[in-house]
Amino acid sequence: MKRWKDLPTVFHDLNHTRRVDTTITFGSGFRWLAVVAVLFLSACDSNPSSTTEPTARTLVLLTTNDEHGWIEESSETDGAARLLGLWRSAEGYDENGDFLVLSDGDNWTGPAISTWFEGESAVEVMNAMGYDASVLGNHEFDFTVEVLRERITQANFPYLAANIVLDGTSTLPDFATPYVIENVNGIRVGLVGLASVTTPWTTFPTHVEDYEFTPYAEALQDWVPQVWSAGADIVVVMGHICRDEILDLLPTARQLGVSAITGGHCHEFMGEVRDGVAMVIAGWRFDAYGRVQLGFDPDTRTVTSVDASFRMNTGGTPDPAVQAIVSTWQQAAQAELSEVIGYAEASVPDESAALYNLVTDSWLFSRPGADIVMTNDGGIRQGIPAGDISLGTVVGVLPFQNTVIELELTGSEIVACLKSSTVVAGMTTGGGYFHADGTPMKMDSTYHVLTTDYLYALDSYDFALYDPTPYNTGLNYHQPTVDYIRSLNTSAANPLNAYLDHDPRR
Repeated sequence: MKRWKDLPTVFHDLNHTRRVDTTITFGSGFRWLAVVAVLFLSACDSNPSSTTEPTARTLVLLTTNDEHGWIEESSETDGAARLLGLWRSAEGYDENGDFLVLSDGDNWTGPAISTWFEGESAVEVMNAMGYDASVLGNHEFDFTVEVLRERITQANFPYLAANIVLDGTSTLPDFATPYVIENVNGIRVGLVGLASVTTPWTTFPTHVEDYEFTPYAEALQDWVPQVWSAGADIVVVMGHICRDEILDLLPTARQLGVSAITGGHCHEFMGEVRDGVAMVIAGWRFDAYGRVQLGFDPDTRTVTSVDASFRMNTGGTPDPAVQAIVSTWQQAAQAELSEVIGYAEASVPDESAALYNLVTDSWLFSRPGADIVMTNDGGIRQGIPAGDISLGTVVGVLPFQNTVIELELTGSEIVACLKSSTVVAGMTTGGGYFHADGTPMKMDSTYHVLTTDYLYALDSYDFALYDPTPYNTGLNYHQPTVDYIRSLNTSAANPLNAYLDHDPRR
């Protein structure tokens, strides 16, 4: 199969074995003779056994978003191998059929099997699953732009974003492809990408400080006409954008003749058609997939029908090839747990203020836009012994499959959610409620608060009462501590202990 990066233009011949568009230029006399010859041969074909190929065509888009590296099967999700098996059994998916497989971004940053390898395992799995394009999500920038370029080189599909420009210019960076046109058995499908405008504060800000993320509608008005001019039959907008952002874009999309908008980022579910435009979002971490079905008349080159839905990833038989790739990375992840990431001159005891402060401060390090951390001491299971600190050490301290979620709470709501077992960063509660710098917390102000999905789901906490739509970062709750200890470059001459805060905050 010819891949997009092998072509000199933004066109991608998805299945050149079925149909190849060719243009042959003749002199005017030869052109006339060629037309007459075609008409003559057509008129002479009176074989009663000849059949006419049906004009009705169906194009199916299978979409995922916010995969966050959850490629393996677990108690949380059926994973990538079973999803591909489900596509084959439930959708009749065939790499050479009338399908496009699309991701709306955040392919990696999550479980160790992906995060520890900076997304390499996730891209290898997506290659094997036959993805045709992905949007640049905010977490695609987590490991720096240089690593993103490595992942793009590894991928058999393009990463799309039409709304990223070099700061102060209208020039797109080299890693952002604004659109591609996929040739799906003769149907030319234009895919236009949109990166989240929240990216500057939902990834490490320094990783994207040289780029501007422009408004969605403005980018579509610039690029969709170019996609039509380049010969598209159908235009689809792929965005790392939430449901409300999709609905806001609907009038612009309709005006520009867009047939579908696919989304992500907020880990929602959506499958509906409004004003003739299909809109889908499929949760996150391969829990589900979106499905857009477009009827197409090849004679008039028009879309004749539109349908949108989503389906949960359950009941699939694991695809053997994808399962083999996942197994290889599982073994590699296990081996990587022995990697040394730091050094402690003296132990950091279990249930100590120093340990609690280390863990919670690391969350603020990983999410610079957050104000406060609230987690439970029961999720911090053991201390850090003296000597080399390995990845396995941190996993032992923070062993659960919890992820970090971000809430918006007022000062009074934060106070209401505090329990005796809560450990914090960004605030103290001795003699009142104060910020880390000692200034009083304002009860009527709104703060960005980090906690875990586990605590959010507990009835004994009121997080869900005060913020029913949290943002799940996809980060395993031990990953910020790994990243923070690594960043300190500790050693026998520069031990972790020099960076510890031993003062209790509660």
